[in-house]
Amino acid sequence: MTHYSLLIGSSGGGFAATSFVELTSGTDTFSVPTGYNAIHIQYAVGAGGGAMQGADYDKAGGESAGAGGGSGAFISDKIFSVTAGETITYSVGAGGARGTGVYSGSAGDGTDTTLSGSTTGAIFTLSGGGGSSCAGGGVQGPLRTNTAGTAGTATIDGTAITSGIFADSDNSVQNVTSNTSGPTSTFNDSGNGAAGDLTGTGNCGGDNCSIAGFDGGDSYSGNISGGSGSPIGGSSTAGTRGSGGGGGAHPTTNGSAGGDGEIKYRFLQVI
Repeated sequence: MTHYSLLIGSSGGGFAATSFVELTSGTDTFSVPTGYNAIHIQYAVGAGGGAMQGADYDKAGGESAGAGGGSGAFISDKIFSVTAGETITYSVGAGGARGTGVYSGSAGDGTDTTLSGSTTGAIFTLSGGGGSSCAGGGVQGPLRTNTAGTAGTATIDGTAITSGIFADSDNSVQNVTSNTSGPTSTFNDSGNGAAGDLTGTGNCGGDNCSIAGFDGGDSYSGNISGGSGSPIGGSSTAGTRGSGGGGGAHPTTNGSAGGDGEIKYRFLQVI
């Protein structure tokens, strides 16, 4: 690695990895610093979808629980080529709102998390998870039809760097494949989200029966749990880090919102 000593040596003018920056909301821009040619996405995820509440009927012969919201698509420890000095535009997805309809309605969809460069072009789009929904019910019946939130999908447009070396923040020489600190502990990983949970029809049989809400879809390939569906007599919980919100139970409780998206990145000089 004698060639690498020139990169980080006193006369080589090399560049150690920058500090990580975490983005948790909004749309804005930042610039690639002079001397850097790669952006390391330690993690990024589209936002999770919200979930529906449970439902109480009068004479329908059953009750309903809310299906879980879907989770957003993700990236874990992926490195992309960028151009020094270019402007990077990002958008971090917002979690979908909980659904408020009883016999019909839809929870909010999570929105997309995206990254693009003024020179590089589109780098990735991580679509948000879909909100769960229900339809066709009525106070006197029939029981509603419940539908779980859908999984977000990953679109990777940037050029991934899968080999090479760089100077870490402490100037130690590292292979790019050593980057496994993201949620999946796997280098160069990305994928779709997960659908929200729903067992059977989401309805129970008999007036005044009890049925727990369903969990939201896990994010980061199952490494971040979705929001918990409401237990009987309890409350559902919201998704986190792009996971789906948990559904409401009967006796009637509310569903919850999906988790917001996120991006955590740093710049590298890869050779």
